[in-house]
Amino acid sequence: MAKPRLTLTYIVEPPSYDIMACSLLASVREQFSEDVACIGYVPEHRMNDGHPSVFIAHEKMGAELRPMKTEGMWREPYPHGNKIIAAMQPRESEFSAFVDSDVLFIRPNTIDNIVKSGHVSCSVAASMYWAQKDIWDLIYGAFDMEIPEERVYLMRQSRRPKVPYFSSGFVLFPEAEGPQGRFADVWYETARRIDEIDTLEKRRPYLDQMSLPVAIRRAGLTWNPLAEEQHYILGGKIRGEPLPEDRDIFTVHYRNPKVLEEVGLKHKSRRMLRRQTGVSFVRRLARTDEPTPE
Repeated sequence: MAKPRLTLTYIVEPPSYDIMACSLLASVREQFSEDVACIGYVPEHRMNDGHPSVFIAHEKMGAELRPMKTEGMWREPYPHGNKIIAAMQPRESEFSAFVDSDVLFIRPNTIDNIVKSGHVSCSVAASMYWAQKDIWDLIYGAFDMEIPEERVYLMRQSRRPKVPYFSSGFVLFPEAEGPQGRFADVWYETARRIDEIDTLEKRRPYLDQMSLPVAIRRAGLTWNPLAEEQHYILGGKIRGEPLPEDRDIFTVHYRNPKVLEEVGLKHKSRRMLRRQTGVSFVRRLARTDEPTPE
């Protein structure tokens, strides 16, 4: 079997991220006509805790569920770091992507729209109001690296350009090893070292994003900022606002189901799931003793 060009990975963990992951998977199957492999990673100590319907849904949609070790992987417990651990897992594909489970693809898309050879594709973050003033001095200084000269405008904090800072909610990267190894391994090692900077505040929960631009540079790669339309972050300052009608939004990051309902995408999500699995609610897949009226 030829290896896929892109493998999309995500976290599957009860009690909610396993159900949301099924909606994410259905949206991938709906919006990508190409053969995109999908793997949901489950913390190994939670592998037996998932709802049976989640396993059925993944089988119906041609995706895998794989366990991964998460306990003891960080200096202190860090659930947000599971995405980096998922990215590290071995795969046979040209590119891999990590995407948060609370994401939906809502418009037909292509692999070429979101990957670039020699680059890590990711969107600028929404904001970093939380950050201390010397954050990048501390982080880049820990690696004897210069702070990049490039500047970006954050998605929801755009008055002044900032040192590049990216969301870890949708990250696409080449699987080929570079001089420092695989990108995902460099990301993990970079995050572990940054976690040792005791003067650096807010390492929980932002360590994954603090480490991302540094890891890209350390891996000998370049960042490829995705257009906001490819990772449109809902909530926050724009919560309750409809999707902009003058822009083609491909992907939304909704954070919680209530936000999805507020922008009118709840029913679209259910329709995609129904077309891919036969049901509008994942848990109905495990009901074998009664019909599943919709």
